[in-house]
Amino acid sequence: MAENLPKKRRKYDESFKRECVTHWRKSGRSREQVAEELGINHWLLRTWDRQFRSQQAPPPAALTKTELESEIQRLREELRRVQEQRDILKKTLGILSTP
Repeated sequence: MAENLPKKRRKYDESFKRECVTHWRKSGRSREQVAEELGINHWLLRTWDRQFRSQQAPPPAALTKTELESEIQRLREELRRVQEQRDILKKTLGILSTP
């Protein structure tokens, strides 16, 4: 006669919800498979995913021209440094690989 009793709603804390969504996204498996593994309804997983996507921070404000120029300069310097490191590694590899 317990058939007539209403089901109790389970409540999940936000950290659990976020972990479930993260697990689903990183697993590469379907929402249904992950939800079954976690013992939840796959619609809950979809709802949580949409909820957290809408809560994400808005995109950063557009940079000014001077900020963009300084960023370009910084990236060019970093690229030059990384290319030098690559060239040194190539030379080292060549020296080490000769009999």
